[in-house]
Amino acid sequence: MTKKEKIDQILLLLREQYGPTRCYLDHETPWQLLVATILSAQCTDDRVNIVTKDLFQKYKSVKDFAEADLKELEKDIHSTGFYHNKAKNIIACCQKLLAEHNGEVPSDLEALTSLAGVGRKTANVVRGNWYGIPSIVVDTHVKRLSNLLGLTKNQDPVKIEFDLMKIIPEDKWIDINTQLIAHGRKICIARRPKCNECFLLTYCTGGQKLQKGKII
Repeated sequence: MTKKEKIDQILLLLREQYGPTRCYLDHETPWQLLVATILSAQCTDDRVNIVTKDLFQKYKSVKDFAEADLKELEKDIHSTGFYHNKAKNIIACCQKLLAEHNGEVPSDLEALTSLAGVGRKTANVVRGNWYGIPSIVVDTHVKRLSNLLGLTKNQDPVKIEFDLMKIIPEDKWIDINTQLIAHGRKICIARRPKCNECFLLTYCTGGQKLQKGKII
């Protein structure tokens, strides 16, 4: 089986199992998605959604966040962890959105990554899930599963992103993000992977090694 055939099968099986999945962060606007993604660093999506349910009722616009009191915002987002840096970045990010983008969230990668607290991962979440621009988001699940499946040998998220961009058809970039996340949560759980239940085991070099009792 060629690498292309293997990838085609993986993509087919992921789609059959999970379909085209949606972003796991609750949002109604691009700036809400941007703020939620900043909050999601080192935090679960479920926790972020709990926090933003009240947060977006209190801060109803980019301007509200730009004018927020740092200490008060820290309290509002405390349970997401790293709240000092996140609060500082959200305020600075929204101030720049007002000053340079008329309060609108840009779709351009360079413009997005120039905002405080926004790296390639956050930018690609916004680009893919709001603007529909083909983008690959490398979170912990995508990083781990891509290595297990033999799609990359890199550990650096940016290098993994570019590795996947070379081998995954562009029209599958957005879907594979959430499909791999779904698979990482349901089957390929980090500390207790359910290899015996995994429909990708045939194509998973890492899983096959685990089954044989070898160290990856």
